[in-house]
Amino acid sequence: MSTAPSPALRTTAPRVLSAPRSRCLETGNAALDAAPDKEDMSSPNEQEGADEKPAEGTPADHSSVQESETGLPKESPAGGEQEEDVEQVETDTESIADDLEEQDNTQVSLKEGKSPEKEEKKISETFFYSYEDIYSRPFVTEDSGIPINLLTLKYSFGYDCIRSVNLMVMDSQSLLYVAGNQVVILDLKTKSQSYLRSSSGGGIGFIVAHPTRQYFAVGEKGEEPNLIIYDYPSLKPYRILQGGTKKGYVFGDFNHTGTLLASIGSSPDYMLTIWDWKQEKIVLRSKAFSQDVYRVTFSPDNEEQLTTAGVGHIRFWKMAHTFTGLKLQGALGRFGKTAVTDIIGYVELPDGKVISGAEWGNLLLWEGGLIKVELCRAGHKPCHNGPVSHIVLDEGELVTVGKDGFIRVWNFEAIDTADSVDETGLLEMEPMNELRVGRNVSLSFMSKIHDCGQPFWYAQDANGRIWKLDLTFSNVTHDPECLCTFHSGRIEAMSVSPMTYLMATTALDRSVRIYDFISNSQQSEIKFKQGGTALAWAPHVVNPNGSVIAVGFEDGVVRIIEVYDPKELPTFAGRANIRNAEINLKQAFKPHTTAVTALAYERNGDVLATGSKDKTVFFFAVEDEYKPIGFIHVPGPVQALQWSPPSHVASMLLILCENGYVLQVPAPLPEKQDTASTYHIKNLPTEYFHFYSIKSRIKLEEEIALRERKKQEKEKAKLEWIKQLQEMGKEVEEEEPEEEEEEPLPSIYIPEEPSPILCGFYSAPGKFWLSLGGYDSGFLYHCAFSSNEHQEDPENRQDEPFEVIPIEGTDDNPIHQISFCNSRLLMFCGMQNGALRVYPLQDKDLSVNTLKAYWSLSVHDNDYGQIRGICCSYDDRFLITCGGDGNIFTFNILSPEDVHEELKAKIPPPRRGLEKEKAAEDIEDPNACNIEEVKQKREYERIMKEAEDKKSKKREELIALRQQFLFLLQKNQELPKHMRLQREQYEMDRRVFEELNMQTAQRIQLVEKELAWEHEKHLIGLQKLQNWFRDSLEFDTVIVHAIQSNHQISTYRLVAISEKYYQDKERPSWKKTVLKRAWKKKEKRESIRDRKQLSRGKLIS
Repeated sequence: MSTAPSPALRTTAPRVLSAPRSRCLETGNAALDAAPDKEDMSSPNEQEGADEKPAEGTPADHSSVQESETGLPKESPAGGEQEEDVEQVETDTESIADDLEEQDNTQVSLKEGKSPEKEEKKISETFFYSYEDIYSRPFVTEDSGIPINLLTLKYSFGYDCIRSVNLMVMDSQSLLYVAGNQVVILDLKTKSQSYLRSSSGGGIGFIVAHPTRQYFAVGEKGEEPNLIIYDYPSLKPYRILQGGTKKGYVFGDFNHTGTLLASIGSSPDYMLTIWDWKQEKIVLRSKAFSQDVYRVTFSPDNEEQLTTAGVGHIRFWKMAHTFTGLKLQGALGRFGKTAVTDIIGYVELPDGKVISGAEWGNLLLWEGGLIKVELCRAGHKPCHNGPVSHIVLDEGELVTVGKDGFIRVWNFEAIDTADSVDETGLLEMEPMNELRVGRNVSLSFMSKIHDCGQPFWYAQDANGRIWKLDLTFSNVTHDPECLCTFHSGRIEAMSVSPMTYLMATTALDRSVRIYDFISNSQQSEIKFKQGGTALAWAPHVVNPNGSVIAVGFEDGVVRIIEVYDPKELPTFAGRANIRNAEINLKQAFKPHTTAVTALAYERNGDVLATGSKDKTVFFFAVEDEYKPIGFIHVPGPVQALQWSPPSHVASMLLILCENGYVLQVPAPLPEKQDTASTYHIKNLPTEYFHFYSIKSRIKLEEEIALRERKKQEKEKAKLEWIKQLQEMGKEVEEEEPEEEEEEPLPSIYIPEEPSPILCGFYSAPGKFWLSLGGYDSGFLYHCAFSSNEHQEDPENRQDEPFEVIPIEGTDDNPIHQISFCNSRLLMFCGMQNGALRVYPLQDKDLSVNTLKAYWSLSVHDNDYGQIRGICCSYDDRFLITCGGDGNIFTFNILSPEDVHEELKAKIPPPRRGLEKEKAAEDIEDPNACNIEEVKQKREYERIMKEAEDKKSKKREELIALRQQFLFLLQKNQELPKHMRLQREQYEMDRRVFEELNMQTAQRIQLVEKELAWEHEKHLIGLQKLQNWFRDSLEFDTVIVHAIQSNHQISTYRLVAISEKYYQDKERPSWKKTVLKRAWKKKEKRESIRDRKQLSRGKLIS
């Protein structure tokens, strides 16, 4: 940035949402008046006077245009007829565009029908909107007294790197990217951030820079979203485009000269719109496709050509001048023999051809709507090992960017003139240069900028990094430089230190990160073999230094890590303490077989509970080394765990399961558990609650009350009417009331699959609040465990809440996270659509009245930014949220930033003797046995060892008896013959041997029965093989070898004639059929011969 952004543009003091702006005409006519600002909000008329022109089809008198409260113009009354005409044309256009297999002529230019007599007014080049009047502010319930600046954005730690294009470079100092409902302007030198909020609060779809880098466009999401052009570096709103799509923009691109802007809408319309953006006019529009469209670009050499691409398609567009005006014509690319692929990256060539990437990594050369050739590397290796995400034509070289982390440079002339050489359609070619950015790199997008006269590229890495690259490929080329690193994908869990201003986060990118949210910096990071799914910072009763963190992973492993300041360790020779914080693995154990979903420390710090998707909860005794106590089985996958607060007498664990079950168990005592053979705790007292849906009953009661109220109002109106007639002296004739047919009341509905429990918390001993998703969303349910000691089977229970509180606007947007500040005066709710709600609580108990007034702000992405974690700092000064969009935001709570200047996060000191300890043994194998499996394996080995020992003793006894018997036999043989005992006399009882023989026969018979089915199966299989290969032969091959030479003779393998042949042969019609066929063949040959003779005769004549 050559000039720092204006401090006034930071979102530090949001205001109440102003009245909704009226849309500009869908035809793209610019609204010409705006609410005046002190400096830059003067209307175009005041700035330009007579030089301005009105929107097309509107009168020149600009005074008729009304101003909206937000500073955006309203439609002029004269524009109504024109809008109706344009909508009619759009309808025709979309009906044609639905046939996506044909070329279509679509929207006619809006210049048609313009009256040449009317003078057009233009928006002044110096006209700007006011940012203060357009950005979205928090919603605050009227007359609630909640301050509008209850929360103010402090810093953004995350990066939505999963977006296909989420990086924009304006100069060598500033990077812009989308973070939820904000555009973040990051200063690379100072790491400071400025923010531009969305105008609607519905999210942001894309950002794109003007070719001159003087402007950039922000396409938003939501109902009838805006497309706003901002000036750079002042960050003032320059133009606001409306009516381009219904639900959201996904991509945009300026033409080479910067005069036109093309935008693509998302579902349901997928609208391609061409804008004269400086005049806020729609020039052309058309439905681009019937499925997701990823990109749209102008051809750099022919501004009348565009290309769109997306799911299973690519489309080539032309702005054609016809006798009826300017039209947009689209031709769908046909893949032919090539497999259909999603197209992410492509580039237009100067001669009109297009190069696109394929999902399998090859390049496709398109010409005339068809694939001319498919390019690959030598040996039919793909150009990239994975999808080609971006293609750039730079200074006569073709540069491809792949998800495999490689950037390859190709010979442009060779590709432009390429043609297939065989039927495969493949052409082998090797890149001129290539760069491997790094390991575990997945590149999505690159943008070029010149820094001190040298070209550099800034690249977006889908694995959570932003790179600075030098692609000059010379002797002085710089190595790839990682500028920023973030989590990749959604944030799975987050927790804050109980002692200082540190937070820990984890995600499926297999990293755990520590952030200082006072200095706005990442302090440390550690990587593991599996992704993290749960995290809990140990309370100060467990670790007074506040350095211990428990982290759960997707393979069922729980790791205990500790954060410390390496500067306080003894310094050894050759060791430099550079980093501010280090992370040390203290212990690793595996209590579960699948992902760990919840971790919770008991209020006294004696027990750690872990929950998992494998439907178990494991308990550990918290000591210097965590020791297993035991586990219990629960009816469903564990969603959350919460220990009872200190205000409760007994220490109880609340277990929330995804499938509607809630359990309560006391903390198990280690000394009372017998873990000799298993860790399974079978006698732990457990209370169950199985949620039974009552939403349909609530709706039914509301419908009955509504109908009753309507009847009463109708009866009251009738009585008043009769009273008026009587006062006027008129007689009232009593008429029998007509019975109106009422619609039947809705029936009670219970969802087949139970609604998932999203979150919950204790309200009193044995009582708790629940928030559910699915059908039962829209309420907070107050529930209690049954006092019945003899509880029935949990699966057969149907427990209903005893109190419900309706929550405004949550029928389709349930609450996913609920958290309280330490004083419990504020309740924070994280919504499914990424919004943050705050409910001030007068009392610590919830009620209908306490949850009427709230403060709400759209923070994370509205589509996939579901809030997954909310935490308050230990002193209630800051709030941190993390979401499914990979973003992490910190907020000030009712305090300006300058108050926190003296605050500082303190890194915990290292444990005594830490430097002398051996590294803890980690569990790297995801298939390793868990604690119970290890216990069972050891128990099995012990039992087997005991059995083997017993067998060996029996064997020794049998050997001793056998030797003694042999000795007796020998003594018997030494006796005189008449004194010897016969062998039969050794048998004490013949019935013993008979019994043994009978048992042996029974066992043989049992085995034959068990194998009877297999025996029959193989017998039938053998019979089928014999019938097919042997019985069908008349004679098999027999080879006779000579004895005194190498000669041999063999027979032929002859197939037997089928029975059907003999049957047909015996029929009398058989010979007739054969003769008839022979006669037809003869007749056909004669006719052919006659035609040949006739043709020869004609030639001779």
